[in-house]
Amino acid sequence: MPVVASRRPSAPQAATPGTGSVVLVGGGPGDPGLLTVAGLEAVRGADVVVTDRLAPLSVLDQAPPHAEVVDVAKIPRGSFTPQERINELLVEHARAGRRVVRLKGGDPFVFGRGGEEWQACAEAGIPVEVVPGVSSALAGPALAGVPLTHRTLTQGFTVVSGHLPPHAAGSTLDWGALARSGTTLVVLMGIATLPAITEELVAQGMPATTPALTVTDAGLPAQRSVSGTVVDIAAIGEAAGVRAPAVTVIGAVAALAQQLPAPVGRPRRPPGGSSAAG
Repeated sequence: MPVVASRRPSAPQAATPGTGSVVLVGGGPGDPGLLTVAGLEAVRGADVVVTDRLAPLSVLDQAPPHAEVVDVAKIPRGSFTPQERINELLVEHARAGRRVVRLKGGDPFVFGRGGEEWQACAEAGIPVEVVPGVSSALAGPALAGVPLTHRTLTQGFTVVSGHLPPHAAGSTLDWGALARSGTTLVVLMGIATLPAITEELVAQGMPATTPALTVTDAGLPAQRSVSGTVVDIAAIGEAAGVRAPAVTVIGAVAALAQQLPAPVGRPRRPPGGSSAAG
């Protein structure tokens, strides 16, 4: 079985039938300037780019003229490409001798299904490389002025998926342990389930006054955030029209977004000088 290599991609070579490969590239939270140099090099050497709506789409301008772009967007409660089909596309193009870049938002191995894609390629005998990306779990809070750890406030953080609410069939999270952990809690993919999640956290012992913050469209010009407590952050976000993609931070550090000066902004320009995607 091929061994996954977490390193910068090797120099692109001419595609030859039967010698293709796949590079799983984490595109970061959406700002093309937060894509790594290694990730950009992979896009520039691609024959095929399989991408979705949360990737920094403006960097597609950096792909070679001959490169084929395949859109496999997944829209919450909307149209989507099944993960099984995405896996098949990666294998099909690689078997045709192409260098395939799977470009996605955040980090491929942090709720990005990169593990499933690597397994599918490995089982098919396709060489796979991984270029880590900046996860929205880290970037979203940072761009909103929230440090996930702080020497005087918390000694750790936990990142969880909010895709399933507490007590749902298939949920494996111990919400009671999370409520009493004393660490920062970061919830991804949890806008729809946030009312149930916060209610359960309080029921399991988290103080009702615990600060909370939700940031949406982190790293993009449309970025904004709302603040409250664990009790009311879901209602505040709903009233403000907060929608996915969004990250919710629950813990003492969430209050720092309002107490400290905002982070210095950085130009949101994609590599190569083209305009950023909205």
